This record gives sequence, structure tokens and C-alpha cells, in this order.
Amino acid sequence: MTRSAPGNPIAHAAGNLTIVLHGWPPLVTTAILAAAAILVAIVFHAMLFRLLPRPLRDRGRATGALVARVRAIVLAFLIVLMLTTVVPQAPLGPGLRFGVLHALSAGLVILIGWAVLLAIDIYTTRQLSHRPDNIQADAIARKHVTQWQVLRRASHVLTIIITTAAALMVFPAVRDYGVSLLASAGAAGLVVGLAARPVLSNLIAGIQIAITQPLRVEDAVVINGQWGWVEEITSTYVVVRIWNWQRMVVPLAWLLEQPFQNWTRDSSELIGEVHWSLDYTVPMDVLRRKLDEIVHATPLWSGKVVVLQVTHALETTLTLRALVSARNSGEAWDLRCFVREQMITFLQKEYPYALPRRRVDLERTEVA
Repeated sequence: MTRSAPGNPIAHAAGNLTIVLHGWPPLVTTAILAAAAILVAIVFHAMLFRLLPRPLRDRGRATGALVARVRAIVLAFLIVLMLTTVVPQAPLGPGLRFGVLHALSAGLVILIGWAVLLAIDIYTTRQLSHRPDNIQADAIARKHVTQWQVLRRASHVLTIIITTAAALMVFPAVRDYGVSLLASAGAAGLVVGLAARPVLSNLIAGIQIAITQPLRVEDAVVINGQWGWVEEITSTYVVVRIWNWQRMVVPLAWLLEQPFQNWTRDSSELIGEVHWSLDYTVPMDVLRRKLDEIVHATPLWSGKVVVLQVTHALETTLTLRALVSARNSGEAWDLRCFVREQMITFLQKEYPYALPRRRVDLERTEVA
């Protein structure tokens, strides 16, 4: 018959209950002890959170929402703790008892990992709550958001790997596999390392992006010929929101090995260019004044750059290029389209002969 640990009221009560149930089948006695332990944990959990002040129990507030997320972990921890206390008093064989205790120890390790993940989420959410509404115009805010998003996901992956390895090392039969997973040693470690190589390479690339910042959240980028904005950076891939609302998913390891354009690396301001092919008779001074009038009439122009130049003189046409500045990539695109349309409308009304024309020389020949 088992003896309860001195000074432990839970174990003492479990020992007394075992004595009362003496003569019952061992599995039934164990089930009753486990049910009693779980019931005590639930009651204690309810009493513990009932004693909290009302603001901490209000889920509509930030503190209440935080407490609500913690309650599940606390309940699971109390259940594991109670079961660990009563299992030694259960009428089980030594092998089965040690197996159950090892399983409970692994559950405790998993709960610790769960608590670490929750703490990471709470802290990073608090840091990201200061994100401004117009993040495209704030390079510092984009850097801040990118770092915390990438580091949060990288921390999640590392925490899961370490927790899994620690939980495996609780069991003697699989302790060697847990060591291999944690230290990448031995044949099993080599197999796991080869299988996890893409994940680990992307994870390392994510940490590198968080530190070096080649691109950030809401940066305007051109990747593999596709133009869009960086919508999300995870621990393994980047989600790019393309201009037509489609999403392009790019692995981080591939991204760092391929060249790409970042239009908002240092600043969100951009210079857009507009091209026209016009006839040699086009009045350049008039067009320069008209371009200045067009950009001053729209809020899309940032007020810094407005230039009109002849960039090519071809056989039949001139190529004109206008440079206009905008505050971000979206406004730069709209400003380019607006300037192009307004200038074409002006030429059609005032100088239609300046539009491209095909010249044909006719020679009169004498007919015999």
C-alpha cells in the first residue's frame, strides 16, 4: 500500500482515498483519483480567478483580454500539478507509474513552451500596437514593424524546436533522439538536419532580414518583374501585395539570393517619369509651362521635382520625358497617369499638328 508524502495535503488526501478504495480494481481506483485531482484543479482555478478585481476579468479591456488568454495555461498547469501529486498514490505497477510520470513531465515542459509563446505574442503585440495608420510615409515605423514581426515568428520556431527536444528528452527511450534534434549530432540528427534544411535556411534568412532591413513592411518593391507592396514578413516567406490585389509568396532564402528593387528603402518619396513621342514641330516652352500648371493643380505632386526634357531625337519623332515627384509609390503611379492624360488632351485641343505624323514625299513624273 502506498504512503502519502508528509507535509503534502493533496498527497495525504489521495493516500486516504486510496485506502478507502482498497479492494477496488486498480484502474478504477486510478481513474477516481485522476478525476478527483482534475476536479480540485478546476475548483481551485475558478476560485483563483474569481478573486481577481473586476477590471482584470472584463474581457472588453486590454488587461481582461490578457487574463483570458492566460487562464487556459493556468488551468492546464494546475491539472498537471495535481495529477503529478496523486499518481504516486495510485495502485499502479512501477513501470506504468513511471511512464505516467514521464508523460506528465513532458506535458509540463510543453506548458512552459506554450507560456513562452504566449509571452512572446503579448510583448510583440504591445510593441506593434504603436503602429501608425499611414505607415507608408514613416520609414522608422516600417522598420519597427518589420523587426518585431520577423523576430516574433523566428522566436516561435525556435521555441517550438527547443520545447519538442526538451519534451522528448524526458522519456529515456527517445532521449537520444531528443539530443540529436537539439544538438544535430548522430545519424538521426543528420536526417533531421537535412529534412529541416529549407526551414532553417529560411529562418536564418528571416533573422538576417530583421537585422539588415533590405526590405520592410509596406515597402514598394519589384520582385521577379512584379510590382507591389510588402504586406507581411514571416519566418520563412514574404507576402507581396501586387497592384491587382493578388498575393505573391516569396521564400526568404530565395529572396536574399536574387536581386530585387526596393523603391522605398530610405524614403517613401519617388520620382515618376512620363514619356511621349511627338512631332518635331512641338512647342517645348509651351509644354513646359503646361506641365508646371498640371502638377500644381493636383495634390498628388509633392512639390519638389517637375522637369520636361527631350531625351531622344529619332528619325520622325522626338521623345519627351517628364519627371514629377510624389510622396509614395501609389501617388507616383496616379500622378504619372494624370500628367500623361492631361498633356495628351492639351495637345489634341491646342496643338494637334504636334502629335506624331507620318510624312510622305510625292514627286511628279513626266509621262511619255
